[in-house]
Amino acid sequence: MDPQILRERIALIQGKRDSLLRLLEQPNLGTLRIDVNQALEEMDDLIDEFKRTFPEPTT
Repeated sequence: MDPQILRERIALIQGKRDSLLRLLEQPNLGTLRIDVNQALEEMDDLIDEFKRTFPEPTT
């Protein structure tokens, strides 16, 4: 797969991360808070791994 396509997809994922953060601020989340936290952790791990595998090109 083309690294540029992967970068675009990771950018989409990063945008969705903000939605999870807003959801986490809701006071009536209950036990769903655990799932949202887990999703954020996994998303952060995915983004970190991507950045290690495909470092930003230097220009």
